[in-house]
Formats: sequence, C-alpha cells, structure tokens
Amino acid sequence: MRVPLATYRLQLARHLTLDDAAALLPYLQALGVSDCYTSPFFETSSQDSHGYDVNDHNAIRAELGGESAFRRFADGLRRLDMGLLIDLVPNHMGIAGNRNARWLEVLESGAASPSAIYFDIDWAPVKVELKDKVLLPILGDHYGTVLDSGQLTLTLADGGFCVRYYETVLPIAPRTWSRILGLGLADLQTRLGAEHADLLELKSLISWFTTIPPRSEAETELAGVRRRELALGRKRLAALLDQAPAIREFVEANVRTLNGTPGDPRSFDALDALLDEQAYRAAFWRVAGEEINYRRFFDINELAAIRMEVPEVFAETHRLVFRLVSEGIVTGLRVDHPDGLYAPAEYFQRLQRGCARALGRDDDFYVVAEKILAPGEHLPEGWPTAGTTGYEFLNLVNGVFVDRAQARALEQVYARLIRVRPPFSDVVYECKRLIMETSMAAELNMLSHRLNRISEKHRSSRDFTLGSLTTALREIIAAFPVYRTYVGDPPLSPAPPDDRDREYIARAVAHAKRRTPTLNASVYDWIHDVLTLRYPEWATDEDRAERVDFVRSFQQITGPVTAKGYEDTVLYRFNRLVSLNDVGGDPSRFGTALGEFHAENVERRRRSPHALSATATHDTKRGEDVRTRINVLSEIPAEWRARVAAWQRLNRKHRTVVDGQPTPGANTEYLVYQTLVGAWPIDVERFRAYLAKAVREAKVHTSWINPNARYDEAIAKFAEAILDPGRSAAFLDDFLPFQARVAHFGALSSLGQTLIKLTAPGVPDFYQGTELWDLSLVDPDNRRPVDWARRRRMLDELVTALGAAADRVAFAHELVKTKEDGRVKLYLIREGLAFRRARRVLFERGEYRPLEARGVWGEHVCAFARVDGGAAAVTVIPRLLARRGTEALPLGAEYWADTWLELPRELGGRFVNALTGERLETSTAGEAAALPLASALAAFPVALLEREQSP
Repeated sequence: MRVPLATYRLQLARHLTLDDAAALLPYLQALGVSDCYTSPFFETSSQDSHGYDVNDHNAIRAELGGESAFRRFADGLRRLDMGLLIDLVPNHMGIAGNRNARWLEVLESGAASPSAIYFDIDWAPVKVELKDKVLLPILGDHYGTVLDSGQLTLTLADGGFCVRYYETVLPIAPRTWSRILGLGLADLQTRLGAEHADLLELKSLISWFTTIPPRSEAETELAGVRRRELALGRKRLAALLDQAPAIREFVEANVRTLNGTPGDPRSFDALDALLDEQAYRAAFWRVAGEEINYRRFFDINELAAIRMEVPEVFAETHRLVFRLVSEGIVTGLRVDHPDGLYAPAEYFQRLQRGCARALGRDDDFYVVAEKILAPGEHLPEGWPTAGTTGYEFLNLVNGVFVDRAQARALEQVYARLIRVRPPFSDVVYECKRLIMETSMAAELNMLSHRLNRISEKHRSSRDFTLGSLTTALREIIAAFPVYRTYVGDPPLSPAPPDDRDREYIARAVAHAKRRTPTLNASVYDWIHDVLTLRYPEWATDEDRAERVDFVRSFQQITGPVTAKGYEDTVLYRFNRLVSLNDVGGDPSRFGTALGEFHAENVERRRRSPHALSATATHDTKRGEDVRTRINVLSEIPAEWRARVAAWQRLNRKHRTVVDGQPTPGANTEYLVYQTLVGAWPIDVERFRAYLAKAVREAKVHTSWINPNARYDEAIAKFAEAILDPGRSAAFLDDFLPFQARVAHFGALSSLGQTLIKLTAPGVPDFYQGTELWDLSLVDPDNRRPVDWARRRRMLDELVTALGAAADRVAFAHELVKTKEDGRVKLYLIREGLAFRRARRVLFERGEYRPLEARGVWGEHVCAFARVDGGAAAVTVIPRLLARRGTEALPLGAEYWADTWLELPRELGGRFVNALTGERLETSTAGEAAALPLASALAAFPVALLEREQSP
C-alpha cells in the first residue's frame, strides 16, 4: 500500500479550478507535501458547488475545467512524483438544477425507470396518496396556492412536454401526453377533415403514447420496451410539430389552456389532473419533514441517497474512479459519510477489490473513511481501510491544551452567566428529539410503520401499538451513544452484533426506558431483540431477512439524527468553552489528560498508523488556531469572568428587546465574546454572517426553517455595534489588550499542536491555507479563497533567508519573536515535513513511547518519542502557559528552571534539534536519562530532537 507522507486538502471551486490546482503543485512540493487531497471533482447539480452534490460520477466537472484540465493536473502530479487522494461521495447524489439525468428519468417513469434502482425511494409509503410517487418538496407555498397563481407552467419544448417552476423543470410522462394532445381534438378534426394526414398522425401518436407500458410495471423487458417506444414517439412528435404548423398551433393552444388563468381556480383543474398522473407529487417545502419518501443526506432535500449496496449502482458510479486508479493518477481514496451506507463494510470490500483489479495486483489500496468516532470508539474491525480522516485525532490533540484543573471554575462561570444550566446529556437528548420531531419526522415515521408491520407478524407482539413503537424508537435513537452500529454488515453473512454494538444498543435502550417510565418495558425489550437480531423460534427465513433489512435501515437513520441534533444543534447551544465544540468532540469532557493522550496514540499506532492526522477540515466548526486561542481561556477563568462581566455592562446598550427579552441573551453573548477572542481580527461582514448561522443552527430563537426576522436583525445590529469604534470605544479598548495576550499564548499552543501532528502516529493532513495562522470560522467562512500568492512568496523568502542565514538558531528565534506574521508556523511545517521525509520509516513504523517531564514546571510539558531500532526522534511541546502568569517566551533556563525530560536509558545520548540545529546531550538520572528543558527549548518554543546514532 502506498502511504502518503503528508496530504494537503484543496477545496476545488470556481475560484480554484483544476488548472489552478496544477499551478499550486510546485508550492505544495516545496512545502513538503507528498499528496494533493482534493474535494470531489465530479459533475455536480449546482453551480459554484462544494462538490458534494454529484450528479454524474463518471464526468469531471466542467466548471473546474473538465477532462482536459484534469489531465493537465495529472501531468503536473506525475512530473513532481506526487500522489492524489480524491474524495468519493457514495451515499447520495445532487438532484437540484435539472442536471441529474437519472433523477429526471425516475420522475418521468417512476418505479419502472431503469434508474429507479439507484435511489432509496419508498414506493409504498405510509401515506397512500404517495403510492408509486416521489414527494418533491420544492414549492415555496402550498401546492394549491402555487398552482392557482400560475407558477407551475406547462411548456412545449424539444418535441416534448415539461412543467416549469421558476428554474426547476419537471418532466411530464409521455404516457400522459394524450391529455394535452387530445384536448379539443374534435374541433381540430372539424377544421382539418377526418382524413387529413397530419390529424391521422396526431391520432396515431395519441394512441402510441397511451399504450406505453405504465410506470407501475417495472419488469426489465417492459422497461426496455418503454424506453424504445418513448424515443420513437418523441421523434415522431417532434417531426410532426416541425412539419405541420396547424398541429403545432393546436398543441400550443392546448398548452395555454392547460396553464389556466390566475384568478380563475377552475381553469387549473386540467393541469392539476395532469400533474396528478405523474410519478411525483410537487409539494410545499415544509411538507418534507413529515412526508418525504426518499432517503436524503441528513435533511437536505436536494441530496437524494443512493443504493450503493446494489452491485449495478456500485459498478456504474465507480467506473471513472477505477479508471483513474488503473492509470496511476489516483493513489488514495477518501470516502465521505460511510455511515449513511446500507452496508459500509461490504462497500469498502468492493472498493478494495475494484482497486486491486484496476491495478492488476492483490494489494491494499490507501482508503480513509470520514467516520466520526465517539470518545473511546474505534473503527469496525471489518473495514479494509487505513483509518479515518482524523476528527478523533483533532479532538484528542486539542484537549491537551485545555486546562483540566480549571473545569469546575469555568463551569461556574458559565452556569452563573446563563443561570439555567441543564446537564449536557439532557441538551443532547432534547436536540436529537427536536430533529426527529421536525426535519426528520418522516424518517422516524417510516421506521415506526415498518416495525409495526414486523410486530403484527406474531401474537406475542401484535398488541404493541404504533404509538408505543414510535415513542420507543424515538427515545432509543435520542439516547444512542454513537453515530451508528453495524449489525448485519456485511450483508452476505449477517451475524449477530459484536460485543461493542451490543453494548451500545443496550445502553440506548436502558437510557430510553429510564426517560419514559410510563411506557411498557416489554416494548423496549422486544425492540432490543430486533435490533440485536435475536430471532424468535418461529421466525422463517423471510422473517429474519425482514428484520435484518429493518436493522440496516435503522442504522442509516441514527447517524443523520446525531449529526443534525448534535453537530448542528448542540454544538451551537452549549457554549461553556466553544473550542471543544467540534465534529467528533464531546464538550462535556473538559480536555485531555496526558495519560489518555499517550494511551490513545499508542492505540492509534497499533490500529491505524496511516490514518489522517487532521487539525482542520472543510467541516470543522473553527479554524485550528481559533481553537487554541479559546483554549487559553480555560487557564484563566477568574480573569475571563471579570472581562465578560465588564463587556456585558459596556455593551448592554446595544441589545434589542425582542419578544420581551434582551437580545442577544447571555448564552449567545458568551459565544460572541469567545468568537471574537479566537478569530480577531475579523471584519463586520464575516462576524455578522457567522453569528447569523450560529443562532439559526442553535434553533432556540430562530432557525433556517422558521427564521425570526426581528431576532436575526437584533443579532446583526449587536455585532455591528460592538465592532464600531465610534459606538464601542470603551469595549474595544478593554478587549484588544486582553485578546492580544490570549493570541500570544494561543500561537504557542498552535505550534505545539502542529508539531504533534507532524510526529505522532498518522499521516499529517493540512487544510488549505493553514500553513499560516488559521483564523477562519465554520463554513462557508473556511472555504473562502486562499491568498496563494502571499503563501508562495513567504515560502520562497523563507527558504532564501534560511539558506543565507549564518546562524540557524538565531534565524529560528527571530521567527518566534515575530510570530504574528505566521512565518514561524510555515517554517515549522516545512522543516518538520523535511525531517519526516528523511526519516520516513521511523514515522511510519516506529513505536510510540510516552515521555514524562519532571521538575517545577513538568505539568506544562507534553513529550513523546518515536523509536525504530536505533533510530529515535523526540517531540517536546509546552502547554498551559497562560497559567504561569508571564508572557515571556517559554525559552531557556530562566523560564524552565530545573524542569527536565525523563528518557529511558537506552534513548540517552546526543541529540540534534531538527528545527534549529542545536546539539544537546542527556545526563544520567538514576535509571533514566535526563534532558533539561532549558536546553531542548533554548531558542524555539517546540523541539524535534533526533538522536545521533553511533557510527
């Protein structure tokens, strides 16, 4: 397996095309990156897309330059001997923008369409009116209002018919064209004569379209007949309309009649009847939460889930991928949201087999999964991957810079501020329930009815009511401790759950029982048996298959509910220390103990030594350096409390009363100040946009579904006012010196975070632009165009200056003193990657050994060694420096006094600092070797020490 040395993520877009990416490759190589890591580059359903609304897996996006630009990009990679890690989106497709041919085919022909197997559509949903139809929640108002106002317009174009709703185009099934073509046919016959050739051809076409096999008949042979007859019929109609002006005029007049007259509701009856015959039901967008009958990516209507478990779907959507693998262009795959798949393990197995066939050799291919792991959770053993994309690493490392000793103090600050402080678990529970009662109610409804059908199969469970089953399912999902389980995966040999999944399910059921003591416990016990595939003795093979299918569908829903309820709601509500509020994080866990940090890295090296080590991604809630700044607040809770209290008094005048409450409230205002401390300097536009998203995601006073214009305006006004020097001079005068001090300590923590990423087990992954200070916020803020010219210039100047420097120690020290410009971080990354490349085997294979610091300031040090035979490298970083109460740089004996690093005796000897060139030597300390921190951190605030081996 080819393992990247380091990856660099590029967010391809209109402002960063494939040709632009090709031009960046020399810069990335000079930085030390081995593999370019791109966002999806397949054709999408929307313009200026993020890339995750793929509508054609086998076409390269024209907006990015298409196939030709991709070839130029690939040539650039080959010339520089760089790899390419690409982003796959197997869970869903984009269906907006009239650009997804398969989706349009389904809308036209329904379940009989050959493309119907691609989409996860319930053709027999609970609502009988939707039988054999797809609900399309695309309308801005109720269907009747939209229709009667003439917003749905029948159109004749290209020899066929469609209905337009602004930019959306809905196909009209040819089998129903007789309603259009036959309207007023007797009058036309009177005008033209019964034997007129054009009239006879029109009548023939009406019969032709009417006899096309209906969409309810989905047999393969009939589908082929339908497709051939449709093509021929369209061709004949187009020819007739071109050659017979009278017929065209007649058809156009019928279209005008069907389009009705606004103000005359009865004039739309015929169009209503025509639409009722289609394989879709256009509806008000608000209907989606309760009635949508196709699985979505989370609750996004424009992203329809696909059935990747179907072999034909897998093969067709991976043709281009496997071709690029076979050509040696693509060297790694990142799989987006595998938790949405019906059978993730099977998918990864197929992916590996496909790559092996493409390469003509039986070897593992580099694959990473975008799997969000709960604390203590590991990837399923059956997944043939190198590991995850690194969210668990991100949160583990971030926690090292949070002062656990101050957890109680900061908790008191938060509780006193917001006054009502429910347990974190209650916040999670309420938010997940909120999602299931609103935007994802349809998914829960579908599951409940399926479970009800299973319960009706036997007298032992038939008395469980639909209501009780729905309540129990909702409570179990709300209490689920992880994103999902993997019972019955792979599907070729569905086995009982492993101990881990059995434990997760048992915990969820137990918590659900406690929250609903009035619900009969036997309902929960029965569901528990279903979810763990404990079959009753009477179960037939068909019964067992039905239960397995239910469990797999259940598992596809727990993840989206957690994502929307936890990531996109809880993390915007619970603001105790928002640097802990990130994807895969648990804000109730206040930081990472050094023992836990080391233990997790030992385990990571054993389980997934080649997983990505990320500290920022396109989905993180805050930039990596914003987090380290906010972490500093955990070290100074008393000062922070005083500052917040003062700022609240100074900014009270900028609040607006909305619905009887001062806005922003205390919780939101607390988020405001933490955000400013972390992201400063920030302009009003960015700040206002971030807060608008944050308060809507929190779903307390406003939301995306039900915006509160007065509240939103009050938040915007507050943001503008406190950043206005004319109106908030006193606040800014107090804020800026405090923020500068926090930023100083945050920068030092950021250097430590970066060095850990460079040297801990895993593949260092860099998000675009983060080689300088990353002060971005959640998307779309973190997807803004990057100033590449500045970064290239700074790297060139850095390399030139380093080459000319007579004293490398002085050079590195000067970078630290001028750290505000970001060059020190750029330098650390370049030098760290160069060292990693030169010692590649050590970092890919070497064991991880925790090290302990002794002496007066020992708790302010995190250190570990990577060891492979006689080769060894030691990482040393400072932490929790604000607690010291001095803003001096953490360098030399004056700062570190007698603090020393304890090394095993076999690792003692002479070392060279790869970042400064300094040489130092250990001394003996009993049975161990001692390395003074004053020497290790003499000129630079982090150290990467290579042990010199004897000749």
